[in-house]
Amino acid sequence: MTGCPARYDAELGYWVVDDPAQVRAVMLDPATFRPDNAVLAHTPLSVKALRVLSAVGFALPPTLANNGGESHRAIRAAVARFFSPARVAAIEPLTRSLLTARVAAASERLAAGEQVDLVEAIAAEPPALVVLELLGLTEVPVAELKAWSLDSLELFWGWPDADRQLELSHSAAAFYAWLRSRTAAARRTGGDDLLGVLVGLGLTDEEVCAVGYFLLIAGQETTTQLISTAFQRAVGGGVVSVDDVLAEASSVPTWRRVTAGAVAVGAVELPADAPVLLGLSGHGGPADLAFGVGIHRCLGAGLARLEARVALECAGDLLSAVRLVEEPPMIDLLSFRAPKRLLVTALLSCTDTL
Repeated sequence: MTGCPARYDAELGYWVVDDPAQVRAVMLDPATFRPDNAVLAHTPLSVKALRVLSAVGFALPPTLANNGGESHRAIRAAVARFFSPARVAAIEPLTRSLLTARVAAASERLAAGEQVDLVEAIAAEPPALVVLELLGLTEVPVAELKAWSLDSLELFWGWPDADRQLELSHSAAAFYAWLRSRTAAARRTGGDDLLGVLVGLGLTDEEVCAVGYFLLIAGQETTTQLISTAFQRAVGGGVVSVDDVLAEASSVPTWRRVTAGAVAVGAVELPADAPVLLGLSGHGGPADLAFGVGIHRCLGAGLARLEARVALECAGDLLSAVRLVEEPPMIDLLSFRAPKRLLVTALLSCTDTL
């Protein structure tokens, strides 16, 4: 199965490309299809929201996902060391321990007759705790990080109205201010954690914060969402593989590019400066396409796969013994989609029905 030919979606405001072969070709040509718009706000920000962000010096200069320049290679190489195959493999025991404890606690609650949200109870925190361990970052307010992450995703990839933008911008500003304070501390003391390494690389404070801003979101919230989607499919005993979820319903189903000049995608001519929305999942492509290809491929692909696999292994018995009590409300943004909540209850046993 292949996607449709490239076409302009006037409602979204993007040229949509979802044929897997064409998506791959676009991603492998970052000079023609630039990443400049990768982290721009999909819905233009209001003046009030911009003022809130400006008050903390909020800036997202080109660093990783949005960097098509010469500095990208050095920044990516520095960050990639934290996600080496050896380091990812070594983090599995911690991942399994965190998930096992949360599955056990959720199982006890279910056995006591409670309804349990599997996202909050199991999927939410472990990816954050794991990536913080890998990055060497301590004393991070995890609950706040999770809230900051969801708010920032909505601010930059959602459709918030002016009032909602103002609310979300305060959250994004709080996150950025926290990053600024941690960057200042790293500049004073150095260190081998993520921020210390970035400071040592000679990056500006704004560049360090930009890397931290989206890495601390993408490094854990998208994995929480991947696990949540896998859990949704496995509730009631469904057989689920991580590859199937990635190929069919990744938590990051789209990503953006912009054309550097007029260019053809298949038989379709795109103009210069055309915003492009790439379909990464759900169009018959391979699972790995969900992580992108080329120089901007997701650095945490191996980690996300490991965490999702371990989550399904740890929660397998629980998932086969529960049912959903509602149609799950969804996180449904331009480039992020997953269940926001998975409220379940224990299935009735044979003796319960007598």
